[in-house]
Amino acid sequence: TNTKFTFGNFVVGESNQMPYAASKRICEKNSLVYNPLFIHGDVGMGKTHLLNAMAIDLEENFPTLKIVMMSAERFMYQFIKSIRLKETIKFKDQFRSIDILMIDDIQFIGGKESTQEEFFYTFNDLISQGKQIIISSNKSPLDLLSLDDKLKSRLAGGLVVDFLQTNYELRLCILKKKVESLNINIPSEVLDFIARNIINNIRELEGALNRICANFELTGKKINIENSKELLSDLISAHNKNI
Repeated sequence: TNTKFTFGNFVVGESNQMPYAASKRICEKNSLVYNPLFIHGDVGMGKTHLLNAMAIDLEENFPTLKIVMMSAERFMYQFIKSIRLKETIKFKDQFRSIDILMIDDIQFIGGKESTQEEFFYTFNDLISQGKQIIISSNKSPLDLLSLDDKLKSRLAGGLVVDFLQTNYELRLCILKKKVESLNINIPSEVLDFIARNIINNIRELEGALNRICANFELTGKKINIENSKELLSDLISAHNKNI
């Protein structure tokens, strides 16, 4: 887990209220109220942040639980490695002894039939044992066209929550929180400009702020609206082309 990604520094707004609330509920209750929990949304919206936050919170509140968080690519790599080393039974035993399994970016096992099949059996086994499964993806289960139908059906069988497009208020709130941690004085009109123009995702938003801060630290040039517009011109023109 990445210890930087906690519930404490996750900024909540209308666009991410449902994923945040469902994640907190699982940590507070650990009661399989949503199983599996499937969180989906575009790149850079905060899915991995929430998975990390859950892992950190659950480890603190339930230290005896065996929690595994990994990317779908890592799951696939370990499965293929177990086949190569003739250790598939060991692999199955390891994964079937988990209390909480978190898989990030499940879309990456799309089209990998043997990995999908193994994940399906692992999934069924853990669910039947009453263990918690948490999944993230860039699309809803039914929109993952390269996944097997029976796996899609299983993934959609719990609670499916998604990240909506961020609004201006949330973006500005995220920037203000980030500025607090950086301890740099940035004029409010610069933050307003970033929040109104960098709207694709939170990762790009924070990247724009980092660029402005880095320019100040490396060149000593004062942070103002004029040089901020110049520094971010490529990001804004790329966004305008997308529209």
